[in-house]
Amino acid sequence: MSERTSATLTYAGCIKGARLCLPLMPGTIAFGAVFGTVTAQKGLTFLETLLINSFVFAGASQFVAMEVYSAPITWGVVLAMTGVVAAVNMRMLLIGASLRPWLGSVPGKQTYPALFFLTDINWLLALREYDKGERDWGVFLGSGLFIWCVWSLAVMPGYFFGSLVSDPKAWGLDVVMPAFFIALLVPLWKGRRQTLSWTIAGGIAVLTWYEFGGYWGILTGAVSGALAGAFFDD
Repeated sequence: MSERTSATLTYAGCIKGARLCLPLMPGTIAFGAVFGTVTAQKGLTFLETLLINSFVFAGASQFVAMEVYSAPITWGVVLAMTGVVAAVNMRMLLIGASLRPWLGSVPGKQTYPALFFLTDINWLLALREYDKGERDWGVFLGSGLFIWCVWSLAVMPGYFFGSLVSDPKAWGLDVVMPAFFIALLVPLWKGRRQTLSWTIAGGIAVLTWYEFGGYWGILTGAVSGALAGAFFDD
């Protein structure tokens, strides 16, 4: 069977994708609640918080946008928020392209709406399952939908009771996401040559953070790792 006819979508695949996300949900809920706290401190209404959290759905980019936000909002603030969010999320162009071998055979009217639910988390999950031979892209869709639902609801307790989780480090919740990503990366390693591109990406990201701070390391690490992989990976 050709690659372009091998992709399927089933309810069972969606359930599997959602189930694979369960270990990360405590951290997701905690950081979603923290975002609710941030928006409350910035003076956003509860409705505005729900809308930005559900329709932007960009994790770290939302926190960056709130750092730039100030009231009353002006066109300058809007442009600044748009710019920083676009910069941080530019990595999505790369990770989205990496899903083409799987989603390339799926009709565009299904693929493009589904890409709204693309996150670092379900991308790693989907890629890992694809490498195992999974061709039901419900794994990608189900995990993305599940994360979106949890993330959208998580701001509620944070908005009203944010002081309880305003410092995730006090509970050790700040290590949940990094630990989860590390655990997922291990089975994705395919050879020693791949280690070079990973090392370059990590090194450039750390160096960027050290020199400039903020979230630019996400972009520089992604681009440098992609370029290194194009030349050095198996």
